[in-house]
Amino acid sequence: MSQTAFRHRPAVWISDRYSAQQGHCERQQTCLAHLARDVAYAVEAGDDLIAMQLQWWLDEAFGLARGLTELAASTLARKRRELEQDLDAILKAPATCDLAQALQARMRRARDQLLTFVAFPGQVDVTNNACERDLRPAVIQRKVTNGYRAMWATRGEADVRTVVATAALRTKATPFATLLATITA
Repeated sequence: MSQTAFRHRPAVWISDRYSAQQGHCERQQTCLAHLARDVAYAVEAGDDLIAMQLQWWLDEAFGLARGLTELAASTLARKRRELEQDLDAILKAPATCDLAQALQARMRRARDQLLTFVAFPGQVDVTNNACERDLRPAVIQRKVTNGYRAMWATRGEADVRTVVATAALRTKATPFATLLATITA
């Protein structure tokens, strides 16, 4: 990470709980979709109400995220406090199932990274799904070709993908138009 981002430290980093994704920014938003998947499994496979309460809590957090930009700052603060209080109660409750205990432990570790999105209305998503969608073509390319044999090819692929993705974000240009403009510049 330090080699690719140079000295840039973003204000917020959205990621799953993978340890290599931690500590690269001022604030962290844990991907709630990853947690929701694990909670859904615990609800199906386990027999503890804690998992269902965490599922309800995540539903409330996703609901808040959907209406985030339409709420006043005071309403956001109140809803955040309510979610924090509800989560505190869920995390303090005794769990009887191993899956629920593991979820409680994971949520405790990520506690300060679960509601970061509330402080950045309309700027920070609650999931890293968009990032994973953006990475999917490169991952498929690597798997289909069994990787690159030369470092220059790897770097070239990364450069082309970066130019095209950046242009698409800023200008909504097509990949062909972006590459043509870059090559002829």
